[in-house]
Amino acid sequence: MRLCWFATFRGAPVTDITRAALARVLRATPGAGEILIHTSASTHDPYLDDGPPPSLALQVYFDDIAALESAAGKSGHLQALADPALIPGIAAATQQAMLARFFPTPDPRFATPGAACTYLVAYEGHAQDLNAWLDHYIASHPPIMARFPGIRQIEICTRIDWIGHLPFERVAHMQRNKVVFDDQAALAAALNSPVRHEMRADFANFPPFTG
Repeated sequence: MRLCWFATFRGAPVTDITRAALARVLRATPGAGEILIHTSASTHDPYLDDGPPPSLALQVYFDDIAALESAAGKSGHLQALADPALIPGIAAATQQAMLARFFPTPDPRFATPGAACTYLVAYEGHAQDLNAWLDHYIASHPPIMARFPGIRQIEICTRIDWIGHLPFERVAHMQRNKVVFDDQAALAAALNSPVRHEMRADFANFPPFTG
């Protein structure tokens, strides 16, 4: 298990110049491990249509809470992200630190190393019984996700209490998911495969929740 700091931005499309500048800042973060910079793309999900995606989402992983809280602290390295010149055209930003859980896939090898298409999901509301919700979800959903054709990675993140002082809106989503594929075509094929219908059938068995 690792900890992950998420930041999501809405606004102007992200240029290659912005992406490169972000990479330089994030890679220099003390205590950070893996760094992911997600820019927007589009696909078709037969069950969901929540409008345009964010223009940018960041994931910065840490091995312990002290390193994460230091990076997000009042004088932490991630404060550089608050400079409007670094990410031009941003209209809104949110952040959350979470516990990341990783699940096996049949073949985690990417067709092209360093290239991927990621589908991020956030459960933004509240479960009537969060323990029951997580118990069901973590036991039942990843085995179905692992049957998606071409899936490379599965990640489920759950909320934690954390200290940070970045000037972005803090959210407390009860859960986030990530499934990763080689490219947009592979993601679209998975979302429109019979496995997606299996996932929707399991959705009907979720313990009560809102949002």
